[in-house]
Amino acid sequence: MLLEKYAAFAAKSFTLPDVCIRLRATLDDPRSSADDIGNLIGIDPSLTAKVLRLANSSLFRFPSQIESVSKAINVIGGEALYNLVIAETASTAFKRFQTDLIDIDKHWNASVYCGMVAKSLAMRLNLRGAERFFVMGMLQNLSELVVAKRAPKRYTTYLNDEKDALPWDRQASHFGFTFAHCSGIILENWKLPLGLYYPVTHMNDVSRQAVDVDVSVLALASRITINQLESQRYGDIALFTSEIANNIDLDMEVINNSAEYAEVETSKVSSLIQ
Repeated sequence: MLLEKYAAFAAKSFTLPDVCIRLRATLDDPRSSADDIGNLIGIDPSLTAKVLRLANSSLFRFPSQIESVSKAINVIGGEALYNLVIAETASTAFKRFQTDLIDIDKHWNASVYCGMVAKSLAMRLNLRGAERFFVMGMLQNLSELVVAKRAPKRYTTYLNDEKDALPWDRQASHFGFTFAHCSGIILENWKLPLGLYYPVTHMNDVSRQAVDVDVSVLALASRITINQLESQRYGDIALFTSEIANNIDLDMEVINNSAEYAEVETSKVSSLIQ
């Protein structure tokens, strides 16, 4: 099946850095401390610098006061740190699969924007671990790069399809799967937590959108993203399908606030990660 082939190609071309696996294990160990996590992060100078920049950024309340990784961890939290590491990894992966068929800067910006919308919606809904929605939203379209790199002719045909259909519907028509589904399989192969890869894998599954709030949040975030960033083509898209509305009770004021939040925060995060 093509889905497995693309996921296998991604796994062969890019492996999850050891620090991601070790950090997850450390965070899941109740005996670990901020110092243990700091020692692990400290092995990577580039990552250490990004952690300190994040802790001292306007995203938190202590600008220019955080001088050590362990203190930074206490400020931003272990899970937020893990998400930063995954986001940094995603940035590297995006560049690994870079292709002339896709504007990598535009793709990165849209990915971060979707992640920020998803995070904002999750916070509004008081969902557990709202930070993880940023990572899921950012990674849900990773496989578009993989597909374009692995099958440029097939991807070009998809790209030139001007049918009046939503992106995920066109993807299913051309490839037999959506990019989000393939991205979810890649994340699973990278051994990321179930809470990250499962919602991504199923975010375009209408039946799951009706019963799983994480899935419906990602689906809504994706719709908001193309509505805002590709308004010429998708400006009239319905944001709330009946399935999404079954799980999410938010008004358009909240949706507009989430879009504004994403626009502002995307530039901040991009400057931290890229």
